[in-house]
Amino acid sequence: MTPGNTSNLSIETGAGSIARHELGVTASRVSFYLSTRALLVLVFLILIFTLAARQVADPDFWWHLKTGQYICETRSIPHTDIFSNGFAGKEWITHEWLSEVFIYLVYRAAGFGGLMVTFALLICAACAIAYRQCAKWAAHPYVAGGALVLGALAAAPTWGVRPQIFTFLLASVFLSLLDEFREDPRRRSIWWSIPLMVLWVNLHAGFAVGLALILLTMAGMVLERLLTPDKSISFPWQPLRTLGLVLLACVAVVTLNPNGLRMYSYPFETLTSRAMMRYIEEWHSPDFHEPMFLPLAFLFLAVFASLALSKKRIGIGSLVLLLATGFGALRSGRNVSFFVLVAMPLLAEHSWDWLTAQQWGKWLTLPEKSEAAGKAVLKVVLNVLLLICAPLAIASLRVQRNVATQVSNEAQQYPAAAVDFLRTQQLPPPLYNEYGWGGYLIWKLTPSYRVHIDGRADVYGDAFMEEFLNTHEGEVGWQESLDKHQVRTVLIKPDCALASLLRQDQSWQKVFEDNQSVIFTRR
Repeated sequence: MTPGNTSNLSIETGAGSIARHELGVTASRVSFYLSTRALLVLVFLILIFTLAARQVADPDFWWHLKTGQYICETRSIPHTDIFSNGFAGKEWITHEWLSEVFIYLVYRAAGFGGLMVTFALLICAACAIAYRQCAKWAAHPYVAGGALVLGALAAAPTWGVRPQIFTFLLASVFLSLLDEFREDPRRRSIWWSIPLMVLWVNLHAGFAVGLALILLTMAGMVLERLLTPDKSISFPWQPLRTLGLVLLACVAVVTLNPNGLRMYSYPFETLTSRAMMRYIEEWHSPDFHEPMFLPLAFLFLAVFASLALSKKRIGIGSLVLLLATGFGALRSGRNVSFFVLVAMPLLAEHSWDWLTAQQWGKWLTLPEKSEAAGKAVLKVVLNVLLLICAPLAIASLRVQRNVATQVSNEAQQYPAAAVDFLRTQQLPPPLYNEYGWGGYLIWKLTPSYRVHIDGRADVYGDAFMEEFLNTHEGEVGWQESLDKHQVRTVLIKPDCALASLLRQDQSWQKVFEDNQSVIFTRR
């Protein structure tokens, strides 16, 4: 063999060794990402996707959809009411315009199935960010995933195909950015809050939550220093200055929306509306007698139990966020998701600290057991089948089932047959309708009919909401209200008080009735 051949053999041998090493590294990475613990995280997220992929049931969805269609077709954003009888031309703050365009475009491209999948993925994205926060403190997916699943169950009543989901997602991003900043104030990722605020203010009026989270974080940093006995720790002037500048910039960019300066006052107008707080269910305090709010009760108990049992002291900043969002959740079911996003990482952190301090909980800190080559391949195959394929199949079946039954469930929830009757018979307007059906009628009947009322309570105001409910319940003056608004056709539920009164009133005649609805017209 010549020296040159020997050299070539050495090179080939070395290359083969490198190739085998790289192959081993690749196999090791594949084995890691397909390990039971890694795939458990995916299982948790698929479980949340399955829970979140639900039918379109929000009564407001329909007027959101119609607004998105109007914006896309006219290439303009309405600033005054275009859907009602009595308030046409009145100021309407279309604060969710970008969400509505998004909803309409997804619906036009992929129908109800596309909406279900898209919004379930948005919810999963928010939960994935929350899981990342949980996993920073709890190394085992049983603990981090347990906190995630409990939080998801607690927040589930607020989920659906609705613009509020964008606020849920962006609140999770803001909390993650603020948490990173508290850990290391030198990180510049906090400045991403500013462009995200521009997006948020055009998606939903919940942008005010982002501003509140920054302000609460600043308050927590100040209290942390004031209540810390160690006087050698300097006051956090620089982090506060940075956060203050971020907050001012976020406040300034709120004006970058079609409604301009009005977006500063709009969230406060909503929060101070007496009628909205009194009559709209999601603004009520959670009713813990209802099964859907039991996970929230368990989350409250679990969080404070873990804080009591853990030897680790909760940071003042985290406590401020927990108490503020906890108060908000107890005051209104609409705020539950913000408490959940704050509570999940704290539950993971302090339950991990307590569990791993117990002798019987030490196993949680052990690394995942590695298998021999043959068993490792079998384990990966089983993991893929059981922890990827099976959950994805279940999620897919749920989406298909929900899409298949969307139309039938819609007919049970809304007056589909009555709408067809109105169209064919061309009954005379103006129309009086159920509050919860207003959005559906906007989608189905615009522009042929305008509605008497719908879910845009801010457009109608407290006085009109009160008047509508008095009429609907047959209180004194119900006839005068219908006369004042020149109502000629009434579409309501058959068992409501107004329906009973109209059956007995000779000036009205019933022209349609089924299990869902009844229609009366003036004689």
